[in-house]
Amino acid sequence: MKNQTLTNRISDFKIASELQEKGLYPYFREIISEQDTTVFLKSNPSKPILMLGSNSYLGLTNHPRVKEASINAIRKYGTGCGGSRFLNGTLDIHVELEEALADFTQKEAALLYSTGFMVNQGVISTLVKKNDYVISDKLNHASIIDGCFLSHGKILRYNHNDISDLEKKLIFASNENCNILVVTDGVFSMEGDIANLPDIVRLCQNYNAVLMVDDAHSLGVLGPNGDGTSAHFNLTNKVDLIMGTFSKSLASVGGFVAADREIINYLKHNSRAHIFSASMPPASAAAALEALKIIKDEPERIQKLWANTARMKDGLKTLRFSIGSTESPIIPVTIGDIEKTFLISKLLEEAGVFVNPVAAPAVPPNRALIRLSIMATHSFEQIDHALTIFEKLGKKFGII
Repeated sequence: MKNQTLTNRISDFKIASELQEKGLYPYFREIISEQDTTVFLKSNPSKPILMLGSNSYLGLTNHPRVKEASINAIRKYGTGCGGSRFLNGTLDIHVELEEALADFTQKEAALLYSTGFMVNQGVISTLVKKNDYVISDKLNHASIIDGCFLSHGKILRYNHNDISDLEKKLIFASNENCNILVVTDGVFSMEGDIANLPDIVRLCQNYNAVLMVDDAHSLGVLGPNGDGTSAHFNLTNKVDLIMGTFSKSLASVGGFVAADREIINYLKHNSRAHIFSASMPPASAAAALEALKIIKDEPERIQKLWANTARMKDGLKTLRFSIGSTESPIIPVTIGDIEKTFLISKLLEEAGVFVNPVAAPAVPPNRALIRLSIMATHSFEQIDHALTIFEKLGKKFGII
C-alpha cells in the first residue's frame, strides 16, 4: 500500500467537519462569562447554562480572594517573567508557592512547571532513561503516556487498576535488574475511580520500584484536608512523587511535582520541560497560592463537594443510568454510540445544561460517554434540575 503523505493524512481528516455539518460538533464552545455554576455561551448570550463540565471542583475560580491575589500579583510583578525559572524567571512568589505545596502534600520540596501536562512529560522523561522500565496503568492520562514515550525507556502497561497484572509486569522488569518507575493516576480522569494505592504501594516496595502518583483530579477532592490520594489512604510517606495541576481545584493554570528534596533538586537541574520553559506567570502563581490557603480556611467546601457528588450519583443510579465504578466528582454517563452521545449533549445544552461528550480514543470504541464534573458551589436545586432533564432525554433515547 502506498505510504500516506502528511498532506493526505490531513485532508483525509473529515470527522470534525462532518459533525459540524450535522450540527453535532461539541468542542471549542465559546464561553463569554466567568467559569461558575452557570455560564453564558457566545452562541446564545442571553441564556444561562448550568455548567456540569468544569474541573473547578471547589468553585474557587471566582472566589474574591483568588481574584484579588491575582490582580495584586500583576500590580507587583507585571504579567510575565521574560524567561525560564532556571535563569531570570524565579520570583519569590514561585518559591513561596513551592514551599506551600510541599507542606500541603507533606513532602520535603516541590517544583513548579508551566502546565500540568508538562509535569508528567518532564518528570517521567527525566527520571526514566534507556534500559529503565516505566510501568503505567492503561487508562492513565495522555500526559503520562507522552512522558513515557519521551523517556526512551522500556514501557509496560498494566490493565486498569489490575494489581495482578501490575505484579506480572513488575516481575518481568525486575528480572532484568534495572530501574523501575510505576506511574498511576490517583483519580482517573474519565472513569472517576480511584487507584488501588495500598496494593500498588505494597508491590512497589516488594519489587524496589519508584512510585509516582498523578493527583491532578485528587487535590482538593480526596484526603482529610484535600491533600490527595496518598493522604486519602494514609500512604504519603510511601509514595515517592506526587504531581498535581492548578487548573482543577486550585483555580489557576500550571503544575507541580512534590518529592524528597534530593529528587526535586535533580529535576531542577535535569528536566528539560522545566529548564527550557518560560516561568509561570505571577498572577497564576498567586491564584494557586491563595486557593491553597482557602482550602485550609474553608474545609466545608470539600464537604459540600461530596454532598453534591452523592446527590448527583444517587439520582443517576435511581434513574438507572450507567455510571460505572466512579468514586469521585467525575461521573461518566455511558451512552455507547458516538453520534447519539453528541446528539444528547447538544440537546442537554439546548435544555440549559453544559456537559462534556467523550469518544474514542479517550474511551474505548462504542463506549462514548457524557462526562459530568460536580462542583462544591452547585446547589441541590441545580443538581435536581439537571437530573430532571437527564431523565427526559434518557427515556426519549431508550437509555433508561
